[in-house]
Amino acid sequence: MTTFGTRLEHAFNTFGQLCVGIDPHPDVLSDWGLPDDARGLRECGMRVVEASAGRAGIVKPQVACFERHGVAGLQVLAEVIAAAKSAGLLVIADAKRGDIGSTMEAYAEAWLNPQRDFGVDALTVSPFLGFATLQPAVQAAAQYEAGLFVLALTSNAEGQQVQLARDEDGQTVAGRIVRSVAASNAAAADQGKMGSIGLVVGATTAHLAEQNGIDLVAGSPPLLAPGYGAQGATAQSIRSGFGAAWGQVLVNSSRAILAAGPETHGLVSNIEQARTDLQ
Repeated sequence: MTTFGTRLEHAFNTFGQLCVGIDPHPDVLSDWGLPDDARGLRECGMRVVEASAGRAGIVKPQVACFERHGVAGLQVLAEVIAAAKSAGLLVIADAKRGDIGSTMEAYAEAWLNPQRDFGVDALTVSPFLGFATLQPAVQAAAQYEAGLFVLALTSNAEGQQVQLARDEDGQTVAGRIVRSVAASNAAAADQGKMGSIGLVVGATTAHLAEQNGIDLVAGSPPLLAPGYGAQGATAQSIRSGFGAAWGQVLVNSSRAILAAGPETHGLVSNIEQARTDLQ
């Protein structure tokens, strides 16, 4: 195994910076003519994996879409994760976990240990109980050569009420999170490599980093950017918004790609179009 940052760089060099979202929302299943149950989830997830393999380097299952179906849905999630890994795809679980102490340790073990049912390459996590609460996950990521994507500047408007709030020193919450991530990646950055601890920065909110004096380049964190396509961000606006950090950006597309289902050839076409657009 190699570090997640190294594996992600290889995926970028081989397939580009597209991340395909696996989001089997009820309306997607309905549009695809699939039942809103475990069978529908499995069919949707496996078709996206099939279409992505050899064309994109990374997929991102939205855990909530599977979790809403209880035990059966989580069983399907484990199957989709296993299929994606077998197909050579990096898998990011979009679960946004965040807690303290032994609870955070348990989340990290469940999602980052490759021997577990949900073992993935990287996990989205929330730092809003304090970045220090994520240390069990940071340590597990190092132990298992996995990655994290820490929420920083999310695309929802109300997120800015918290993320751009300033403390008595005039520092934004997001700025402190970004600096903590940079420090976690210091060793990799010193070697000229991409870090394994990344950030979630919305494609439609990336411009707020520069406006608020937040350095997204420091520490070379991978930057997971939702919002491309259906939420209005274009390849040009993402490049402009991230500026010098563009080379670190992993651009997620979910609805815009899934809209071409259920036929695999339609998904393939949209994946290839998005990949070309981003290049």
